[in-house]
Amino acid sequence: MQKLLLLGDEAIAQGAIDAGLSGVYAYPGTPSTEITEFIQDSKIAQERHIHSKWSSNEKTAMESALGMAYAGKRAMTCMKHVGLNVAADAFINAAITGVNGGFVVVAADDPSMHSSQNEQDSRVYGKFAMIPILEPVNQQEAYDMTYAAFEMSEKFNVPVMIRITTRLAHSRAGVVRKPMLPQKELSLPKDPTQFVLLPAIARRNYKKLLETRPNLEKISMESPYNTYTDGSDRSLGIVACGIAHNYLMENFQERELNYPVLKLSQYPMPRKDIERMVAECDKILVLEDGYPVIEELLKGYQEAGTPVTGRLDGTLPRDGELNPNIIASALGYPIEEGATVPELVVGRPPAMCKGCGHIDAYKALNIALEEYGPGRVFADIGCYTLGALPPYNAVNSCVDMGASITMAKGAADAGLLPAVAVIGDSTFTHSGMTGLLDAVNEKTPITVIVSDNYTTGMTGGQDSQALGHLEQIIEGIGVDPEHIRVFKPTAANLDEMVKIIKEEFDYQGVSVIIPRRQCIQTLRNKSLVLKVKELGL
Repeated sequence: MQKLLLLGDEAIAQGAIDAGLSGVYAYPGTPSTEITEFIQDSKIAQERHIHSKWSSNEKTAMESALGMAYAGKRAMTCMKHVGLNVAADAFINAAITGVNGGFVVVAADDPSMHSSQNEQDSRVYGKFAMIPILEPVNQQEAYDMTYAAFEMSEKFNVPVMIRITTRLAHSRAGVVRKPMLPQKELSLPKDPTQFVLLPAIARRNYKKLLETRPNLEKISMESPYNTYTDGSDRSLGIVACGIAHNYLMENFQERELNYPVLKLSQYPMPRKDIERMVAECDKILVLEDGYPVIEELLKGYQEAGTPVTGRLDGTLPRDGELNPNIIASALGYPIEEGATVPELVVGRPPAMCKGCGHIDAYKALNIALEEYGPGRVFADIGCYTLGALPPYNAVNSCVDMGASITMAKGAADAGLLPAVAVIGDSTFTHSGMTGLLDAVNEKTPITVIVSDNYTTGMTGGQDSQALGHLEQIIEGIGVDPEHIRVFKPTAANLDEMVKIIKEEFDYQGVSVIIPRRQCIQTLRNKSLVLKVKELGL
């Protein structure tokens, strides 16, 4: 079959297409975005009418994919690790409903927080849901696992998680394709009550989920992705999870690997392999990019007293990504250091683009707040979060998607007035609307600034779900139209912007201010320009 040079994300996308995918549902978030974008741009996907439109958030994506799986089709949902928090309710319950068509959940974790507000390990969610987890070592495995995951899902009546990390998602390697499978026919569940989680049915389904556990452990033990390689030096046994296996092997390009190694890429853990390593090795080193999930399990799992080392005892750092040097240090090998960074090279923090409308909006907001003092601006996830940095110093919080409005509401309830929320148009439709509804219902005196640049700017310029109807959404939630104020954030309009913001500070109710100007990066995209003109914006 054809061999392609693909990112890890793209390998997953191609594997899903070739496995007979009928729909992918996602909200853009690094490092998972390129999976859906690859399917959107795929000629094969277009010919097969594979659904690939963006969802409003990860919860709606998870539920839509589950709905497609309910109808007997093969469906996939993709998200970054914090997106799985948003989708967690549907994700956990999808394990209890089970599936009809194959259902694959891709979670892209970001150790070292390259573009995230925290480090998380999605394997914890997979273990919590008691479903199979596949963790590829390379791009070929990412393709192969995705291709096989749909059949595994259908066979065992459970969703299957594929967990990757940033380095695999955004690095390239050759991938050999498999034969393309036809899409599944439309079919309803044989049991019409399967997806009705009333307590009596949920209890029955939960027992069925528990009954699958031995079978999942069996296929994990037999999996080609889990391999036990014996070694003559049993003073140390090494468990290498997913991409950490690559980092391990980079230390043995010119030296012989004599330790027993368990390459672990499918979960639940292969019990017999673990028992063998515990019985035969004096000590075990666990290499995993993320939380010490397996290390903790091993410490409680075996009773032989075999020491287990890794992130918990300081053998490996507790936070951040693994790399070959970190593993070399854990093995007692010398580390090859690169050249020292010259003093001439100065670290540059991320910054808003020159000419960005967010900049002018922050300048106006800072002037309007001068008489009140600092500490009153609650921001959200997006480009505008960079307003926390100099020279603006305009932002006092950034917690999670949608938290700007709800935190401003709580601060106003506590008596902090004015309380200002800053949120983007895409983040508003992702998670901000329900918080605004709370404020409207209680007539909470907050000022919400929805900075509208027509796009999901930080993740690559995808269309915002609010494009063309933001005011209608806000008015529909219940905000008084007289206090929905729109202006163009430019230096020439500074005085008008300050005036409008101050007027809304004085209003004892919910105000929404919309600084509207197209993102200067997506302005280069002619199709978006035409769309904006078509909508009369």
